[in-house]
Amino acid sequence: MISTYPKAAPLVVYLFASVCLLVANGSVCSAGDVKAGRTKALMCQACHGLDGLSKVPDAPNIAGQTEPYIIAQLQAYKSGARKNDAMSVVAPSLSDTDIEDLAAYFSAIEISVVRIPGQ
Repeated sequence: MISTYPKAAPLVVYLFASVCLLVANGSVCSAGDVKAGRTKALMCQACHGLDGLSKVPDAPNIAGQTEPYIIAQLQAYKSGARKNDAMSVVAPSLSDTDIEDLAAYFSAIEISVVRIPGQ
């Protein structure tokens, strides 16, 4: 069948390789535990809220962010590559499992985007 469509062969190989890499990498599935993340999120609630919606002007909303993004940011705070006074106190104490669980929890929160008032 591929010989019938010679231009399609590279596309088929590319798609197959992409799917194999995604499955092997495991990024398709959640690595963290949402329930454990909710418990661990208690330390985050003063700034980010238990619902992931910021309670202070300087803290970002993290509800609904993607799991890989949250993991990357927490790892950057933990390593010192990203700096913030509050996060520099919290992040170094987080284990890789803590980070994965927090990311699973906050990424699992569903948020709604609504129209801007007056539009």
